[in-house]
Amino acid sequence: MLRVAAYNIRSLRDDRDALVRVVRAVRPDVLCLQEAPRGPAWRRRREALAHDTGMTVAAGGRVGGVSVLAGPDVRVVRGRGDRLRWIPGLEWRALALAVVEKQGVRFAVGSAHLDLVPRARLRHAAQIVEILDAAARTSGASAVLAVDVNERPGEPVWTYLADRYIDAHARSPRGEGRTFPARNPTMRIDAIFVDPGLAVLACGGAEAARQDLRDASDHLPVVADIAPA
Repeated sequence: MLRVAAYNIRSLRDDRDALVRVVRAVRPDVLCLQEAPRGPAWRRRREALAHDTGMTVAAGGRVGGVSVLAGPDVRVVRGRGDRLRWIPGLEWRALALAVVEKQGVRFAVGSAHLDLVPRARLRHAAQIVEILDAAARTSGASAVLAVDVNERPGEPVWTYLADRYIDAHARSPRGEGRTFPARNPTMRIDAIFVDPGLAVLACGGAEAARQDLRDASDHLPVVADIAPA
């Protein structure tokens, strides 16, 4: 089994100690970050967060503010950061992609944060699927995408991704799955999508202290337990 978590951490602008406690409570094999630090000393701050949560940085660069962290029970085969097509006037987005292996099974895990502008979301989602699927094929891995979609289930990009992958929470929900805003969640805008060849054992929120979840970020994390079917 591989435990994957998706977490928009708002550039560590909230309670960092609470964030560390949440991640340690979740104990993910792979942690996909959105809005990771990308200002001054961004690399040092990401590495410090990884260290404090018992993980290592596996993939991601400065552009796009996305990263993949790996826990001690997985082997990182390779990691990279891919800049997505720049759309004039909008933020430059990226995909952090790590191929990891656990108990002889490989997973190509991507972390992404889609735009607030609908046309940009759809364009970047198509590019992400192309990159992720190619990495999975060449690595003999199953695709996993952890993403702040910035829209709700049933809307165009969510539907596009759910047509190609399995929406983990929809397949095996644990709780309601709402992720934003953390203090009074009313929307499910963060998700984990997985290859149709994988089994979703459970997907939902983090089993962590409620106050820590409220203080750590403006988003709640999504946690999925997956395994080969």
